[in-house]
Amino acid sequence: MNNRIFPTIEQIQKPIHASVDVTFQREWFGELQQRIEQNGPWDQWSMYQLAMEAKQASVVSSFDELICLRTLPAFEPMPHQLDTAKRVLHEMGGRAILADEVGLGKTIEAGLILKEYIVRGLVKKALILVPASLVLQWVRELNAKFGIAAVAQKKSHSWGYDIVVASIDTAKRDPHKEIVLSTDYDLVIIDEAHKLKNKKTTNYQFATQLSKKYCLLLTATPIQNNLEELFNLISLLKPGQLGAQGEFNSNYVVDKRLPKNEEQLQDVLSSIMIRNRRGDGGIHFTKRIVRNVTLELSKEEQALYDAVTSFVQQMASQDGIDLSSILSLVTLQREVCSSRDAVFLTLVNMFKKTAEDSPIRAQIWELVEVIRAITSNTKAEKALEIINQCEGKVILFTEYRATQEYLLQFFDKHQIPAVPYRGGMNRGKKDWMMDLFRGNARVLIATEAGGEGINLQFCNNMINFDLPWNPMRVEQRIGRVHRLGQTQDVNIYNLCTKNTIEEHILNLLHEKINLFELVIGELDHIIERIESRDGSIEQRLARAILQSQNSQQLQEEINSIGSSISSFQQQNS
Repeated sequence: MNNRIFPTIEQIQKPIHASVDVTFQREWFGELQQRIEQNGPWDQWSMYQLAMEAKQASVVSSFDELICLRTLPAFEPMPHQLDTAKRVLHEMGGRAILADEVGLGKTIEAGLILKEYIVRGLVKKALILVPASLVLQWVRELNAKFGIAAVAQKKSHSWGYDIVVASIDTAKRDPHKEIVLSTDYDLVIIDEAHKLKNKKTTNYQFATQLSKKYCLLLTATPIQNNLEELFNLISLLKPGQLGAQGEFNSNYVVDKRLPKNEEQLQDVLSSIMIRNRRGDGGIHFTKRIVRNVTLELSKEEQALYDAVTSFVQQMASQDGIDLSSILSLVTLQREVCSSRDAVFLTLVNMFKKTAEDSPIRAQIWELVEVIRAITSNTKAEKALEIINQCEGKVILFTEYRATQEYLLQFFDKHQIPAVPYRGGMNRGKKDWMMDLFRGNARVLIATEAGGEGINLQFCNNMINFDLPWNPMRVEQRIGRVHRLGQTQDVNIYNLCTKNTIEEHILNLLHEKINLFELVIGELDHIIERIESRDGSIEQRLARAILQSQNSQQLQEEINSIGSSISSFQQQNS
């Protein structure tokens, strides 16, 4: 058969990247297929078609196109995640700070960038450094959503794999450190990168020594205390981008928390940092259904609270007391609102540290005797009632380890399967607790360590057994369940005891800031500004509590704090 197939003029004139349809005339189609079949398996018509499909799949129709989207296993990223990945790839040269607010999918964005570089042949060797509790979560997400064969680092030989997820604490220790620092990585990803904010730490020094072509730093809070932290992160990513420390301070810093030349600074930051916010268009979340549950303490619990309050005010009136001591004293009141177990441990430690001839020692022991009269926990009983009413699993947050231990025993006594989650657990135990919670456990009782990093979209019920004073820490907790991927409305229960400081704090968060009904957008920025001017919210609240002569004066002081935050909200809305 001498017939040859030549492209038409129209086909030649098509752009190079366009696909060309190859067709055959019907009269000799059968003969061609028969001949191909007779010439062996590599001339099979099906193999030819497969080769054509493979070639078409490799054609890039646009420079800005993400090729990896064709290979994702039944997973469709959100528009803002796609935009972020494209910007990092095409505008930032693969070095960027991903600073989305909590729950917007920084892990997805990093996964997209990693997958795209792999598909384009630009990344073969990648290292992902995350908190120990998140190693397994990262591995699962990369495997399931991106088809990336990531491996959790377990032993020294694990470093030999192409895509390794490890904790930075493990990576920086011998014998791992030598292996990691001697490896040339195409891409390094560091999650919770705000923990590298201090350039004097071993973590920061270790990160600077990593050999890397591309680098991503993930953090929802690029600035926590001062602008120097931001300078350190950017210097880690792109040394010299902001000049030397002195030059940066001269150009952009009034004091450690207050910037100047903000528009110029924003322009510089936009070339290296991307921050998507919940309030941006096109980002949709399920509803938050908030219930503030106000409780009356039992007669014995109220007696303990009143006795502790008197003791705290007496101690705070002493000359020469410093701020850290004031905060410790106020913690006693907060612990009474949580559980007798929490305040008991603090009092015992205080008793041990007090001089034997001090009259304060006897006062502390009197408080311990008051504790002995308490045989129940009003909050725990209400939490049990809520859990029994909820459908599905529940995450409960407490501020105190002693309360966590008490609640584990309390729920076990009432046949409620519950597991703990806290700082101090090693990676294996944290992963085990999360697996138990996904499985048979009904309740996860978490301290503040559970408020960062972990994703719990399979749970839509949350109890704030104790409320933090900082609104951003509350939002951090809520972000564990109210995030992209959550398909159900989220139920939030805030337990609050009447005639205690908890009642005032709830009023501040709920009435003044409207925290629970509004999805937070600029609140982190607002709080940074307020704290740079007046000190931290915790410090201001502690002073208000200890300096107020009565409940009415305390409420006025707290209202003043709330008004300053809400006025900033209005200015930034």
